[in-house]
Amino acid sequence: MAKVELVVNGRAVKGEAEDRTLLVHFLRENLGLTGTHVGCDTSQCGACVVHVDGKAVKSCTMLAAQASGSTVTTIEGLSLNGELHPLQAAFREHHALQCGFCTPGMLMSSADIIRRHPEGLDEATVRLELEGNICRCTGYHNIVKAVLDASEKMGKGAEKAA
Repeated sequence: MAKVELVVNGRAVKGEAEDRTLLVHFLRENLGLTGTHVGCDTSQCGACVVHVDGKAVKSCTMLAAQASGSTVTTIEGLSLNGELHPLQAAFREHHALQCGFCTPGMLMSSADIIRRHPEGLDEATVRLELEGNICRCTGYHNIVKAVLDASEKMGKGAEKAA
């Protein structure tokens, strides 16, 4: 058994897990954070994306023991003080979800995309960068619109804060 110590959504957590336990299963089963979804079990769908030390990671590709010592943000930690994150608000505003299964991974991947492109985004970049996330319902059009809108709003907010 591996000892796993993480900071998850701002809270220090400890636990034990079998050496082969994936981070996604540790989050869901040991911590009860079920917003991170298990979709394909082959690292193709992106439903399991979380942030590990500030970077988007498919949590089905990382062992819980590998993540030990890291800071992890899941979909449950994306909003702040009960307020929707700008991406969550944009997804709602632009009807960028239907069944909702891919939504946590899409949101976490999109937050990482926006973080890595502070100068702004265009449609082609968003579509290219979301290739590792699969949605079977929306056809991506509204997801792309939501990401572009959130990126623009977050950029304006960053300018005001500076």
